Amino acid sequence: MVGLPYDCLANPLGAVRLTFEKAVASGSDPATFDGKDWGATDLFSQFLFDDGGLSKVPFLNPSTMSWVQPNTLVRFRGMIQDMLGNEFYVGAYKEGETWRTNKFADFSQFPMATGSSPDMRVWERRLLYCVPVPGQNSWIEPSSGALLNPHAISSSPQREKRQRDNDLAMNDVDMQVTDEEVQDSTSNKKMREDGIASGSSNSGSTPTEGVGSATSVLPNFDTTSFPCFVKIYDSPESDLKLNDVFEFIGVFTFDPEFPVDKNDNNDLESSFYDDTLVQIPPSKVPRLHCLVHRKLTAQDFIPGPPTFELKSQLVKGIREALVGHLTTVLGNDGVAANFMLLHLLSKVHARVDSIAVGKLSLNLTCFTKETVSIFAHRLNLALKNLLPFTHYVPLTVDYLNKVSLAPRKDYQTNRLVSGILQLAEGSHLTIDETQLQAGTLNSTGVDNARVLKSLLELQKVEYDFTYYKMDMPADSQLLVLSEGKSNILPADLVLPFRPLSVDAAQDVETEVLQSWRWYLATMRSLSHSIGQEMQKVVEDDLVAARQADRSLSSQDFSRLLTMGRLISLSFGETSLTLEHWQMAKELERLRKERL
Repeated sequence: MVGLPYDCLANPLGAVRLTFEKAVASGSDPATFDGKDWGATDLFSQFLFDDGGLSKVPFLNPSTMSWVQPNTLVRFRGMIQDMLGNEFYVGAYKEGETWRTNKFADFSQFPMATGSSPDMRVWERRLLYCVPVPGQNSWIEPSSGALLNPHAISSSPQREKRQRDNDLAMNDVDMQVTDEEVQDSTSNKKMREDGIASGSSNSGSTPTEGVGSATSVLPNFDTTSFPCFVKIYDSPESDLKLNDVFEFIGVFTFDPEFPVDKNDNNDLESSFYDDTLVQIPPSKVPRLHCLVHRKLTAQDFIPGPPTFELKSQLVKGIREALVGHLTTVLGNDGVAANFMLLHLLSKVHARVDSIAVGKLSLNLTCFTKETVSIFAHRLNLALKNLLPFTHYVPLTVDYLNKVSLAPRKDYQTNRLVSGILQLAEGSHLTIDETQLQAGTLNSTGVDNARVLKSLLELQKVEYDFTYYKMDMPADSQLLVLSEGKSNILPADLVLPFRPLSVDAAQDVETEVLQSWRWYLATMRSLSHSIGQEMQKVVEDDLVAARQADRSLSSQDFSRLLTMGRLISLSFGETSLTLEHWQMAKELERLRKERL
């Protein structure tokens, strides 16, 4: 056994097995361990969060893959892009009179050539295909974690040789998987002891229940992608949902020479086997056997320790500086800057029937070829520097007719094929309509336009399962840039853009950018309420506004209330005040003056 007992970082499997042996020695029956923890998870939780071990765990990313040792503890941050059902594996087996475990490992020491046996226990684990969060900006990329010496984990000659072999293998790893490799993979009809994909989990499944098989982890992703195959143990299905962003901490396995048993006489494995349920080559996508996982928010992606406190004066100072920066970026259009701030703080905080309460999409109009060439680029760059996940879509007829915006199920590979609008919660989407010319939309284009409109109006994305379609809830901020009011995307707010100068914004110091990122993530996460006194003020104002203008609708009132809420949040306040309500009404008056 490499490493010291309970060396959670360098030898996590050793720690798992020791806790298993202790549990069995205390009289626990291994038959009762399926879907339950015998103390291993508690051990790692204590090591990570109570003893400060988390900072020592390296991130798994392209820069660390060349030196992180297999079977050591790593962490991976990413979005659940596909849920692949369940997999059977030998969880416990008898070696002589002693029970052993294979939990959190790829390999089994126990042959599965026979049916049920009193000397083994077959358990299940869930399979997830995870990817770096779509649109993730470079400033939030995690460092390599602890500055570990790649060879300090183990000094044994065998492990050093293995490290050299892995280094050479990594040089040959092409992270782009081709269709030919899919076919090569499916030709390997044998499954191994490390896992037998469960076909039963696919029947009648929904995207959130886990659809597909291991084959579904073979997309033609681009070379900047770094996916990870995560195996989940002992966790309720409701804990992990499609498109959620998680940090997974567990045992890393990677073997470019993963052995495949050529023997076709294994009846037990064949009984579980289906041609479409084939393991992905470990030389293409690393695997992580998850010990601990935690859901992440935008705040978790702000680098460095939280050095800022939620104090009124501090928040006001950061707000003022950020509005000033946005004003400069937008050519000294202060009204546009204030609306932009509210837009960047918006999120869906409730759903009432089909209405997504809290969203605030923004359509900046009156762009010309000259202004869009200057300000669209500036704005896009500013948003990339401020927000963790951003996307820029240059909308044209040709783009709509060709691109895949919505995810779809491919039943040949039994996988969910990601679309551009399969986004993590809190993503920002800038849609540039200024290049949109007259043209004819084909059926794909019509579907894409409808999907975009549904995201903007309802915060839902329609997933295509061929035989039926399913609306999946979303929470994305949408900004539309156009010459006139967008006919495709009717935003909550339409504001004519009126830049007064083209002076370039000055470079911003990293510390200032950090404060703005913290501000946006933190203010956006605050809860908000309206006291009884303010409810009466708001109701009276809305009644008076309706009497003065009969064309005002419930949507107009809802939008104004959302603006008041976001202005309060922008000052760090969690309840609406009269001052902030008056500011919202004044901003709305200034906007209508421009229409």
